[in-house]
Amino acid sequence: MFGSTRIKLLAFVAALNLGLFAPLVAIADGQVNVYSARKEALIKPLLDRFSEETGIEVRLLTGKADGLLQRLRVEGRASPADIFITVDAGRLHLAKAMGLFQAIDNTALNEAIPANLRDPDGAWFGLSLRARPIFYSRDRVDPASISRYEDLANPEWQGRLCLRSSDAVYNQSLVASKLAASGEEETQQWISGMVANLARKPAGGDTEQLRFLANHECDLTIANTYYYGRLMASSDASDREITERIGIIWPNQNDRGTHVNVSGAGVLKSSRNKANAEKLLAFLVSPESQAWYAEVNNEYPVRKDVAPAERLRAWGTFKPDSVNLQLLGELNADAVRSMDKAGWR
Repeated sequence: MFGSTRIKLLAFVAALNLGLFAPLVAIADGQVNVYSARKEALIKPLLDRFSEETGIEVRLLTGKADGLLQRLRVEGRASPADIFITVDAGRLHLAKAMGLFQAIDNTALNEAIPANLRDPDGAWFGLSLRARPIFYSRDRVDPASISRYEDLANPEWQGRLCLRSSDAVYNQSLVASKLAASGEEETQQWISGMVANLARKPAGGDTEQLRFLANHECDLTIANTYYYGRLMASSDASDREITERIGIIWPNQNDRGTHVNVSGAGVLKSSRNKANAEKLLAFLVSPESQAWYAEVNNEYPVRKDVAPAERLRAWGTFKPDSVNLQLLGELNADAVRSMDKAGWR
């Protein structure tokens, strides 16, 4: 997914970290075992609620996505894990390509989750939706002057753009979505134009890009909306002040739509508790779970019949890109090569 050198490095680091995780204990009929790359605070309350309603115990192990993937690779069929939860369709596709997931044909999941937000073969399912729009400096940019991701490559923005590094899977998936929409040549021109417009060397995560923007180190950036939501909900007044200085532009509303991605999960081939695993996934996409999760983590529900949280509704409605997210994984290697070619470091 990340290129051969990156994969080898990630595998090496992950192998060193295997001993840091306490093993999950024996498998039983009344439990389900979850490996999650999502932080415990963002998932455990729902898992506890599931246990209260069903009597099925959930055993949770959290860690970095790449470390958990390597652990699953090493454990193989002997793994106690039933479900793997992670972020980004690119990582979900990688888990599928590694042969970790088994295909699931579950009516509740298929009916609740739009087809483009789940694997066409039933290997993985989107659980929450995040958008990756353009953010701008309110006192330095007229939002009417930019309406598409492609505009970020225009010469007028030279020295005014901040971007996270090309190692970020979120940016890789954004580029993959452009490849799916426009092909290699146009995508390469777009990436090269953005690199030429950088105000600073790519560094930091999405939150840092928003801070750079608020501090006038650049005028435009791209970030996932839930980072903006976290700053708005922060107990730190300086964080909340950042959000007052920046605004959101929903790009590509007259063509393919704003880029979206998912956190998602799949049932593992190692699962000894497949029925319980399917029950848990169905619970996670129930209307009640979707509403709670969206409120807590500032993400959008994958279900169309569940409204976004009030904070997100205040940002306005937008047309999302409807590309099947499986393509983001399939095109990841091409996206990484294009970013490297353009000098996006």
